[in-house]
Amino acid sequence: MSLSTRYNPQDTEDKWYAHWMAHNYFHSEPDKREPFTVVIPPPNVTGVLHMGHMLNNTIQDILIRRARLQGKNACWVPGTDHASIATEAKVVKLLREQGIRKTDIGRDAFLSHAFDWKHKYGGIILDQLKKLGASCDWDRTRFTMEDKLSDAVIKVFVDLHKKGKLYRGLRMTNWDPEAQTVLSNEEVLYSEEQSKLYRVRYAIEGSAGEFITIATTRPETILGDSAIAVHPEDPRYTAMKGKRAIVPLVGRSIPIIFDTYVDREFGTGALKVTPAHDMNDYEIGERHQLEVIDVFNDDGTMSEAAGFYIGEDRFVVRKKLAKDLEASGNLVDVEDYKNNVGRSERTNSIVEPRLTMQWFLEMKGFAKTALDAVKSGEVSFYPEHFWNMYNSWLNEENVRDWCISRQLWWGQRIPAWYYGEEVFVAETAVEALE
Repeated sequence: MSLSTRYNPQDTEDKWYAHWMAHNYFHSEPDKREPFTVVIPPPNVTGVLHMGHMLNNTIQDILIRRARLQGKNACWVPGTDHASIATEAKVVKLLREQGIRKTDIGRDAFLSHAFDWKHKYGGIILDQLKKLGASCDWDRTRFTMEDKLSDAVIKVFVDLHKKGKLYRGLRMTNWDPEAQTVLSNEEVLYSEEQSKLYRVRYAIEGSAGEFITIATTRPETILGDSAIAVHPEDPRYTAMKGKRAIVPLVGRSIPIIFDTYVDREFGTGALKVTPAHDMNDYEIGERHQLEVIDVFNDDGTMSEAAGFYIGEDRFVVRKKLAKDLEASGNLVDVEDYKNNVGRSERTNSIVEPRLTMQWFLEMKGFAKTALDAVKSGEVSFYPEHFWNMYNSWLNEENVRDWCISRQLWWGQRIPAWYYGEEVFVAETAVEALE
């Protein structure tokens, strides 16, 4: 028998993994031994595993194999995550390449395509884990949208709603005009981009020849302006107290207000306030009871409320508006400007802050429980310095209620039924009718 001069890892790995599987070494059943259980952070069914997955799952495998050597009843539960927005974005792109829009085929047909994607890539992901040598109990493989888990999600949603931990409210959110859904803060990626800074002058109402000038990178939102804000200690605008300005092109009269949020060093020191389309403007609007005017449709075109350019794309309108402002004598100047722009992690579309009705989970109580678990020693961090990051995330000052709703077809459906302005949360339609 000749010994090969070259080692072929694939042959060796496949042989031993097949041996382990044939002898069911990774399967476990409850018994009297001390349990050691790991539920795999399920990879998204959006493609294939990357190096981050490989590192993470190797660490889990080391821990689970060590537990077996220590005589513990070790169980590593594998599975995949339906990854609502990530998967829907992939399937929408795939259909678009075939000349198909999801709205043309309807929910059921779209979900059929999404499940086809899941069956294809979910299987690839599990095969990759096996190639890695992961010692999972494959008999326990789960999928986050399988019937049992979906039923559990609905039960928990209804229970949390009954306890007052879940509520529906109008809040400022991140809106993806391409996917036409709200996004979490983590799904918005910011980077410095080349933009334009537009200086626009607003006539002072009842005072011929008097103007106040603002600076903005988003002139299309001028159509939704509700006020102009200046810093109360800025001497340039002391005489503006109690005055009103006229929104260019629109002709709407808006108040000039004083607010300490305004940065006196940026632009002209005067800030156009558009509560429907900026997080900070919304807070200013709340403090001063300003009107909220949403000038965008879900797809990023101008809405009826805009009054002008209705149905046209926001970026087309940006260029048209600049020309119209120049023609009306309201455009002072335009300069090149670099600023941070937020884009959707999934579609790369520029995200619009929008006031939308969503479902939120109250987080302060949950955050306290998570913090207390570490403070009491029940949970430990290795390395310890990660505690500082964890504490920063979950301390009371930084915790915000979690927006859990999305405007998507692929994913867990919210068990809520609507009748006019009334909302009924129940596990089934029959229970909602009761």
